[in-house]
Amino acid sequence: MISAPDLITAIGTALFQVVTEGKGDAEVRDVFLADPQEPATGQRGDLVLGLGLRNVEEAKELIERCAAGNASGVVIRSGLAEHPEVAETADRWLLTLVALRPGVSWAHLVWLLRGVIDRAAAPDSPAAGDAGVHQELFALADAAAAIVDAPVTIEDNQSRVLAYSSGQDLTDPTRISTIVGRRVPPEIITHYRARGVFRQLAKASEPFLVPEGPNIRPRLVVPVRAGGEWLGSIWAVVNGPVSPEVTNELSHAASVLALHLLRLRAQADVARRSAIDRLRTVLRQFSPDSTPEVRLSPQPWRVVALDLPAGYDVPQQLDLWDTTGRRAGWNEPALADLDGVVLAVVSDADGPGSWKWLRKLVIDLAKEAPGTVAAAGGIARSHADLPTSRTQAVELLGLVRREEVPGPALRVEQAWHALTVHRAVSALDTSQMDGPLATLLRHDIAQSTDYVATLAAWLAYPGQPQQAARELHLHTNTLRHRMKRIGEITRLDLANPRERLALQLQIEAVRTAH
Repeated sequence: MISAPDLITAIGTALFQVVTEGKGDAEVRDVFLADPQEPATGQRGDLVLGLGLRNVEEAKELIERCAAGNASGVVIRSGLAEHPEVAETADRWLLTLVALRPGVSWAHLVWLLRGVIDRAAAPDSPAAGDAGVHQELFALADAAAAIVDAPVTIEDNQSRVLAYSSGQDLTDPTRISTIVGRRVPPEIITHYRARGVFRQLAKASEPFLVPEGPNIRPRLVVPVRAGGEWLGSIWAVVNGPVSPEVTNELSHAASVLALHLLRLRAQADVARRSAIDRLRTVLRQFSPDSTPEVRLSPQPWRVVALDLPAGYDVPQQLDLWDTTGRRAGWNEPALADLDGVVLAVVSDADGPGSWKWLRKLVIDLAKEAPGTVAAAGGIARSHADLPTSRTQAVELLGLVRREEVPGPALRVEQAWHALTVHRAVSALDTSQMDGPLATLLRHDIAQSTDYVATLAAWLAYPGQPQQAARELHLHTNTLRHRMKRIGEITRLDLANPRERLALQLQIEAVRTAH
């Protein structure tokens, strides 16, 4: 299932802008092309495309008919969709209204939307996947190579190779290593970045020539953009400048390629959302009868609760952890957000996607961004153990946030004592405190004494009065006098280990409550 706002978000703002979100949860199952001269406006589950609307009145009438037919949303050209009367009508009918930016053909839009909807309907089906789009990208690479009469690669805006033309044996060693590694080598990225190539690429709309370098032949670079957003680029290995006619044809090819890249990105986003939903289900509660298929590394696993410094909401944290993990070598991060916490499922072995790998990554990140934390739950040897590991990880993260245990990355086995105390303290109701501590609390309030803190230090350093006194910034004799006075106020048997334990738990509960 995919809702209208999620569908638009998956494709991105290059083509669309959501004007009103309506009910927000209406499922989109198909696309319907509405003709203003025809009464039909689709049905429940349809995203209606408003073709040929000439004025505000026609747009308002279409919205009202779509709402009456329970359509999931309507797409209208931005000039009309952003008109106050049109937007107000959609808002009144609780209908999702989407503005389509100028220059996008309805035919291309239908192809793009239906590809994403098909992917959402069957996220694990190869037929609904992005294999077809990748094949089309390779065909586009061959077409671009024929235009420029030179080998071509198609890359995304992260310098990852998406497709390449035939004839790459005629290029330089750099191009061969790029294709073999499916991304531009780091040293070449550094070379181009130092010469401002990527800065120019991020801003340019027209093809430009990159001069030759060490073991690098000249490149003609064609930016691929949609709605002002930089999506990727075409790189052709050339011998020197090319004619304006060739660059014009390549620019046209880039506009076609932009739609393919949008569809590829949207399908990847839909697949990611589906994977997150399935992982949430597994982490929330195990059910042997309805456990969804999730892609995880070989067991055993650990669930890790992740956190970043203040300033990021949970969706932003999820995106940042996904991006960070992929850049560090984790090709398919098992990440999900649940109950306001970003969670990762990692293996307990070695390599990218393991706890050892993530621990090092987080420690390195925390040096630059203090507050970056990873708290790992216990080992999960099956899907049934994952919810327990999640609970432990979230509980441990809370202790790190409160600075009760040190970060930035630790396992539950390293903090079992703190977790044991935390669970015991959490079960105590400080509003119904009884025993000697309740008497001391009342005395401290009435007489402005500090006997509870004195007792806490005495218990924290058994048999070490000098250390307890230093903790309180007191003379040892003053500490002994206070302890004598405490014994007069309330009956204490500090030789009893159970009484000492109970007092320490009560003191910790009072501190936590305040």
